[in-house]
Amino acid sequence: MIDLSFMKEASFLGNTLDHYLYALLVFAGIYIGLALIRGLVLVRLKVVAKKTKNKFDDTVINALLKINWPFFFFVSLLSAIRYVKTIEIVNEIAFYLTVFVITIYVVRVLRVLIVQGSHAFNTRGDKSEEDYDDSLTNVMATIIQALVWLGVVLFLLSNVGVDITTALAGVGVGGIAIAFALQNVLSDLFASFSIYFDKPFKKGDFLVIGTDSGIVQKIGLKSTRIKTLQGEELVVSNKELTETRINNFKKLERRRVVFSIGVQYDTGIKKMEKIPDLIEKIIKNAKDVEFDRCHFKEYADSSMNFEIVFYINSSDYKFYMDKRQKINMKILETFNKEKIDFAFPSRTVYLKK
Repeated sequence: MIDLSFMKEASFLGNTLDHYLYALLVFAGIYIGLALIRGLVLVRLKVVAKKTKNKFDDTVINALLKINWPFFFFVSLLSAIRYVKTIEIVNEIAFYLTVFVITIYVVRVLRVLIVQGSHAFNTRGDKSEEDYDDSLTNVMATIIQALVWLGVVLFLLSNVGVDITTALAGVGVGGIAIAFALQNVLSDLFASFSIYFDKPFKKGDFLVIGTDSGIVQKIGLKSTRIKTLQGEELVVSNKELTETRINNFKKLERRRVVFSIGVQYDTGIKKMEKIPDLIEKIIKNAKDVEFDRCHFKEYADSSMNFEIVFYINSSDYKFYMDKRQKINMKILETFNKEKIDFAFPSRTVYLKK
């Protein structure tokens, strides 16, 4: 038999060899165990999670997969170092390094949960994610990371003997002063979160705000950037956007068209009776257009007016204008063929002799 008694007799830095061996076995066991959990269990759970309809499990698994070897190393080291005698400073350094590494991975896991969770919240019910804007999601993740880091710093300071009560009181007073100084900025910040959760519009939507209009390019912390039809970039504060009326044409599924045409007063009764049927036939023959009505509405100063209403089944403005143009051209062609004359403004001038 191999004599291993020397391991209990020989010592180095106050520890026998069997102490070092035991600590090494603890280190290896914990490290390998954590690595196996990540490499086998989590990877297999990820495959299972992909088959479920619920996206929450995918988010949790993806977040946990961000944990890798530095986390395993320092957790294993902190566990193993307890089984050997070391000077106090070594234990403290190992402890604070482990806390630091664990904090990094906690922040990374939280960031994945926030970003992917918010992504799922934003795109729920949508078949396409092309318009997803992650700017505010990243801001939320950054704020939570900052809060976690602040907590860790305060924890470390408390453990090294620093009185954090005074520091917290100073932070509170300073925070109030900063809040008063930056109340306009904070108003825009809270407005951005209101936009984020309420979603009155999103990136890619066409908005009309008062006399301005354009496509949303980016929703930021303080302002929203809109590209106008003239090609300029319009910057509007988020607070203003939450306090004013906005027409969002991206939500428009179809357009209602109401317009009038006028014919001359010498138009015969038979032609007048024929006009609604002619208009109805023209519109019904147009593709992606729904006819509503056509009526002889009024006697105007220089014309007899018909009001026409129909729907174009598209929100695209160019498509809408193309359809209106074709219908207008067809009305002109039909009226010319039927010898129906459009009215034009006229005025009678009396000259004094």
